[in-house]
Amino acid sequence: MNPQRPPRPGLELRQLRSLVAVAENGTFTDAAIELGVSQAAVSRSIAALEAELGVVLLHRTTRHVEASPVGVTVIARARRILAEVAELQHVVDPQLRLGFAWSALGRHTVALQRTWARQHPGTRLALVQSNTPTAGLAEGTADVAVIRRPLPGSRHAHITTELIATEARFAAVATDDPWARRRFVRLRDFAGRTISVDQRTGTTTLDLWPEGAGPAQVLDSHSVDEWLTMIAAGQAVGMTSEATVAQYPRPGVVYRPVRDAEPSPVWLAWRRDETPLLVRELVTLAKELYASHR
Repeated sequence: MNPQRPPRPGLELRQLRSLVAVAENGTFTDAAIELGVSQAAVSRSIAALEAELGVVLLHRTTRHVEASPVGVTVIARARRILAEVAELQHVVDPQLRLGFAWSALGRHTVALQRTWARQHPGTRLALVQSNTPTAGLAEGTADVAVIRRPLPGSRHAHITTELIATEARFAAVATDDPWARRRFVRLRDFAGRTISVDQRTGTTTLDLWPEGAGPAQVLDSHSVDEWLTMIAAGQAVGMTSEATVAQYPRPGVVYRPVRDAEPSPVWLAWRRDETPLLVRELVTLAKELYASHR
């Protein structure tokens, strides 16, 4: 008589979240940062999921991760499952989760929350910070997201975006930096400087400068706190949208307008196949708040 085999654990939501995070971020390292776990934990979750399904979902190399053909299908289904779980949670706690990576809507954030509470007392607007390219939308932690960086169409074709405003750009410098004594700076002033940039979600890219005319060195940061700490210590300067200026005043850091920089766009985004209830009302309200302060 064969001994009874122990029951298999089955699929787990954390495995699906790990899979989607790797697909969205492109590496196990960035997925681990986004999920707040170790890289080893992400690898174990993916390995357990592949073992449970009996298929290879991701092809791994030392520098790149690519979904297998069946992995593409599973990732799409995983996104839908996570969205369904979010809807289930919504049944017992009616809320609209607004994801953001850095600064939400800047100085309009509190007005958005207060106005929403008056207009929609039955549905709480919950702000959820997630430093991912989709601000938690693809990972299932947000229903709608504030996006300030264009999403690659090939990877995020399932996401709809709508432009709600543009924001001025500001330089961020230490209080003892020579720029702190100026009323504004220009793009050409960054030549030869070291700049701190969040490569995954930041609004600053080297495309803002003509080739060869930009900063001399780029230091990568992984969160707004890391970015601000680096700048306050004089290790780098930064450039950001005006929302950061309002949302993150910081001792040791001053902000100065970058007079000739292109405005930074602000989009609201949501999943194309899972349009949240009241999303149009949120888009309209956000646009009105920005327009009222122009």
